[in-house]
Amino acid sequence: MAVSPPVCDFGWKAPDFTLPGTDGRSWSLKDVAGPNGTLVMFICNHCPYVKAVMDRIIRDAKDLAALGIGVAAISSNDAKEYPADSFDNMKAEAEKWGLPFPYLYDESQDVARAYGAACTPDFFGFNSEFELQYRGRLDASGKNPAPPDARRELFEAMKQVAESGQGPREQVASMGCSIKWKAK
Repeated sequence: MAVSPPVCDFGWKAPDFTLPGTDGRSWSLKDVAGPNGTLVMFICNHCPYVKAVMDRIIRDAKDLAALGIGVAAISSNDAKEYPADSFDNMKAEAEKWGLPFPYLYDESQDVARAYGAACTPDFFGFNSEFELQYRGRLDASGKNPAPPDARRELFEAMKQVAESGQGPREQVASMGCSIKWKAK
């Protein structure tokens, strides 16, 4: 079922975390932070919305790193019910794609809850003070990629954050598969 997160709550502070990465080390928010901002994205292995844009996520992450934006991806899905999203499968996906950012496992789902993550992909763009400035989409892609010349909304927003500390006031919410929460 397609889900869209709420609009950006400008200035909301990023909750800290420490999570295991597919690279074998633990990462905190400060470890992934860049001098000009930080992008935390919630993704997973099996979501068709993520699969449709993974190459664009990687492209934008590389381009944002060059602007001093730190990037991390977090998977919080219930791996028992969705085995494709297991930590071992995350490691395989990270290797297959050659991810240029840490891919972190939120097994407890506490980080997803702290962030209010709603879907995959869900993008949280923070300035250098860890204040939320972007909660929009990557681009006009859905389950299928947008045309190659589609406006790079996430990249443009985070470039603005890197340069000014402020995100754009006009943002289009991301859309994707709901986070797969564990049964209570």
